Amino acid sequence: MILCCGEALIDMVPSTSVDGDTCFVPKAGGAVFNTAIALGRLGADVGLFTGVSNDFLGRILHDELTASNVQTRHLVTRDAPSSLAFVELNKGQAQYTFYTDNAADASLTAAEVPADLTDVTALFFGGISLCTDPTATTMQAVMTAQSANCVTMIDPNIRPSFISDKATYRARLFDMIGHSDILKISDEDLNWLVPEINSIEAQLAAFVDDDKLVFVTKGADGADAYLGTQKVASADAKSVKVVDTIGAGDTFNAAILHVLAARGSFRDPTHFTPSITAIQAALDLAIATAAITVSRVGANPPWAAEIE
Repeated sequence: MILCCGEALIDMVPSTSVDGDTCFVPKAGGAVFNTAIALGRLGADVGLFTGVSNDFLGRILHDELTASNVQTRHLVTRDAPSSLAFVELNKGQAQYTFYTDNAADASLTAAEVPADLTDVTALFFGGISLCTDPTATTMQAVMTAQSANCVTMIDPNIRPSFISDKATYRARLFDMIGHSDILKISDEDLNWLVPEINSIEAQLAAFVDDDKLVFVTKGADGADAYLGTQKVASADAKSVKVVDTIGAGDTFNAAILHVLAARGSFRDPTHFTPSITAIQAALDLAIATAAITVSRVGANPPWAAEIE
């Protein structure tokens, strides 16, 4: 099973009421939640470890997981509010304002980490769950403890406006990247992490090991895959009408994990050596699925039957 670890929140997506007033529509979301949903819809064996409120917004999250075939036995349900992310769209590009104080998914402790992870072959981390304690420290501890037993993937999905302590966040992020087998990172995130260097290869050389599998997304310029700093695969972006970009990167992550799992790359976590053919196939599906997601409102990843 692939276990996604991190936030589950409600995206408040802008819309227009029947009276013409601006309003917000609640949609299940969060980078890690969206990745789990996309994996479930692709047919992967997937679960989610997060905190979920027992309020009506938490029920929206739980129902969406069940409907998308995501296992819910690792959820931690508690009397706490659901995190909210109010979305502002600028030419389809999503910008977020987060409200997570004392929220269910932001309050996970070490005591709530699942005791039995023996059926987990891969772990996924990322998003704003790496920004706020105690959840951030809990996620770091899970990756550190399990990196020898599972293939691990991280997508920082950096939200600079949400980071209150940049030094602590950067230290945690570099530590988790060091423990990961797979890194997905956008060119924008690279520029935030290594602002003094312009070349992607040189930026990666500053903090990536030679054997790490790295996927770099570049928006309309497509995406590339690297082993360390050596480019091994590329894919052009699909030409589609972009409605919004919510969940696009999360869908990309899910496709990468799904293909590598299906190709048997997670059978032996101690020898994670996917073939170039598998890497290219993963990249191609990631581009195709993300293109479908950006053509829809909100984070609405495609089902397997929708993929050509």
